[in-house]
Amino acid sequence: MMNVRRSCILLCAACMFLQGFAQWKPAGDKIRTPWAEQVNPENVLPEYPRPILQRDDWQSLNGLWDYAIVPRGQARPERFEGKILVPFAAESSLSGVARRVGAENELWYARSFKLPSAWRGKQVMLHFGAVDWQADVWVNGIKVGTHTGGFTPFSFDVTEALDMRGSNEVAVKVWDPTDQGPQPRGKQVERPGGIWYTPVTGIWQTVWMEPVEPCHIEGLKITPDIDRNTLTVVPALSGGEASLVEVKVCDGDDVVAQGKSIRRQPVELHMPQGVKLWSPDSPFLYKLEVTLSDGDGKVYDQVESYAAMRKFSTLRGKDGIVRLALNNKPLFQAGTLDQGWWPDGLYTAPTDEALLFDIQKTKELGFNMIRKHIKVEPARWYTYCDQLGIIVWQDMPSGDRNPEWQNRQYFTGTDLRRSDFSEATYRKEWREIMDALYNYPCIGTWVPFNEAWGQFKTPEIAAWTKKHDPTRLVNPASGGNHYTCGDMLDLHNYPQPELYLYDAQRATVLGEYGGIGLALEGHLWEPERNWGYVQFKSPEEVTAEYVKYSGQLLDLVGRGFSASVYTQTTDVEVEVNGLLTYDRKRLKVDAEAVRKANERLVRSLDGD
Repeated sequence: MMNVRRSCILLCAACMFLQGFAQWKPAGDKIRTPWAEQVNPENVLPEYPRPILQRDDWQSLNGLWDYAIVPRGQARPERFEGKILVPFAAESSLSGVARRVGAENELWYARSFKLPSAWRGKQVMLHFGAVDWQADVWVNGIKVGTHTGGFTPFSFDVTEALDMRGSNEVAVKVWDPTDQGPQPRGKQVERPGGIWYTPVTGIWQTVWMEPVEPCHIEGLKITPDIDRNTLTVVPALSGGEASLVEVKVCDGDDVVAQGKSIRRQPVELHMPQGVKLWSPDSPFLYKLEVTLSDGDGKVYDQVESYAAMRKFSTLRGKDGIVRLALNNKPLFQAGTLDQGWWPDGLYTAPTDEALLFDIQKTKELGFNMIRKHIKVEPARWYTYCDQLGIIVWQDMPSGDRNPEWQNRQYFTGTDLRRSDFSEATYRKEWREIMDALYNYPCIGTWVPFNEAWGQFKTPEIAAWTKKHDPTRLVNPASGGNHYTCGDMLDLHNYPQPELYLYDAQRATVLGEYGGIGLALEGHLWEPERNWGYVQFKSPEEVTAEYVKYSGQLLDLVGRGFSASVYTQTTDVEVEVNGLLTYDRKRLKVDAEAVRKANERLVRSLDGD
């Protein structure tokens, strides 16, 4: 009897599993990555989404949701149009929809869920990794919150709206004006082409729920200081019953430092002698265990995190040139321009393995840095950079007006005059991005502007960025209107490296160069329409050109360059100047030759 019952259960589960597949399949006929075939609508992106602040108990809401696209301003639709696979944007293949939404419409989502019985009596948080751009959220028909900003995580306490014993429904309404509005949007446009790409609308990172006590740890602010050999942890707490915070710093199973505070005071930890410093060659991470209690032994919350002892700065080298430095030593940072786009998922990698892949390839090719170009990644991406030892330059996604190229305003000091709404929207999201990413050791540089795209009040924004986070360098305008502010002067030149400006008081860097194009048949987004700064016909030619540029760049290090960013990691849509094809199936250079060329650059300041 038991075997019959078990067989019925397994049969029902199999039917549900197959039904899920029947309701979803990738849409469109564009190229896809190898991981597209691994996407399972019953278990899509199941990994814990926030490893920098981790609890054991959580529930993913990724999977098939109902969706409808309706004219903006209309009421919630009475009927939905079909299923969409969350967290893939509506325009993407892996969403199963592959439809444009547009500024004149709104995208509605809904799905039902049940809560574990063990969550009864707990406070329940509903988390969104990112939704582009404006999200209104209801639980069981009760409005629980609104968020604007397409690149930052947000959460709502939905406890009072929940039925803890029965079925619940979450509904989300999204509006995204893409390039019809001034909001940060990166490279999304309504009419893609050249260096501009397909719009991304709606939920594009994991949606999940988490039970906590009314008194819990909302967040941590973790700051290393290698000069004082301290690690400071500032807790953000919810509720007032408990205020005793204990932090343990662990090297494996060994506790190497610990401290306590009450009433939200910082916990300052003195690290041991011989502390292990983080670097691309040795990306050591200390584990943190943080406990919130009432002082009488009652524990309200426990989270796991991690930290690294490292310092980003500039210094004047023996040759008198201002250099970028890591841990008080000059280090040439050789990176790639990483757009973070996928032919099947657009903003969203198909699987966690895919998310990791680009970082691994970048590291294998001898680079020690990534410039994350006008996009913000899911939290797990930054954790992988922490673990692998990749320095990150984090761009602010551009918005408002793109530059009028024919005016060539790069060096005039003429900034855009934004409206009050546009400026407030920029400041809100840039602050949220910096706050969300503050704890990740890999991030070494904030980049508020790229190539005059929406650039405004540059000295003020650079100073404001530095004041908000004095632990990182500020690259005020990568290749854009140049002002004597921030920590570096950033030049762009295509295709070959060129040092046409120099700053004796700041580090001078080459924020973009290269763009060596190669269109490989069978791996193209649009076979009849491709673009690159220069075009070659074979991997051998691309490799030779890359090595030639690297040699030129090596000569320019002695004249002043302290970092370089090659365009780019992968092809993106009709751009074919990636080291990898857009589908990630082909590496377009000789890996060993590129690695050796990069290692010469990375070691060029050793002993300086």
